[in-house]
Amino acid sequence: MQNIEKNLIDINHQIESAALEFKRDPKDISLLAVSKKKPTEDIRGAYACGQRDFGENYLQEALEKVEELSDLNIVWHFIGAVQSNKTRPLAQNFHWVHCIDRLKTAKRLSEQRPQSMPPLNLCIQVNVDQEASKAGVRLDEVDQLAEKIAELPAIRLRGLMAIPAPQADFDSQRKPFAQLRQALERLNHKGLDCDTLSMGMTHDMDAAIAEGATVVRIGTAIFGERL
Repeated sequence: MQNIEKNLIDINHQIESAALEFKRDPKDISLLAVSKKKPTEDIRGAYACGQRDFGENYLQEALEKVEELSDLNIVWHFIGAVQSNKTRPLAQNFHWVHCIDRLKTAKRLSEQRPQSMPPLNLCIQVNVDQEASKAGVRLDEVDQLAEKIAELPAIRLRGLMAIPAPQADFDSQRKPFAQLRQALERLNHKGLDCDTLSMGMTHDMDAAIAEGATVVRIGTAIFGERL
């Protein structure tokens, strides 16, 4: 618990420092605590320290945590691969889904979102490096997919998400994040009103913030190494 509290203080300080260095308002950047493979007591500990947004990668594990922690006012983000035949529990239990790369998946989430719940927030995952082994749409496919998703009911297209290949130096880290920012700006020029860039993890968070990240996804630096 003490380590989690200290880690959260350190990460939030790093976010604030990077934001100020690149002339951004720290309040415009949200910390998403990636809690996959971590026990619910760690999530409770982080919640007690003021953390509210948590990201999970594995659906069954996530659903068990959602149920066990239903007494807390957590904002749940799904940041793992989305299987189109398992969209219903996502639509029914989550506030955000970050890894949309097919219109079919977005349509299913739209159709399965309960009317009693607010719109489900979606981000399109972009494969900025065009790696064959990585999910996501190409940069030149973003506009067409975004325009179609934005028309769907019961969901809200919030923006773009990416996991670039690791780069050793700061300038190289910035390049793919800059491409994602430019893609978001292009969507907004078309009137889509997107406000989210979900990008940046422990090793490249500062570069992501420099290029406009609004959500940084941090796991190990908060909860420690996963088993």
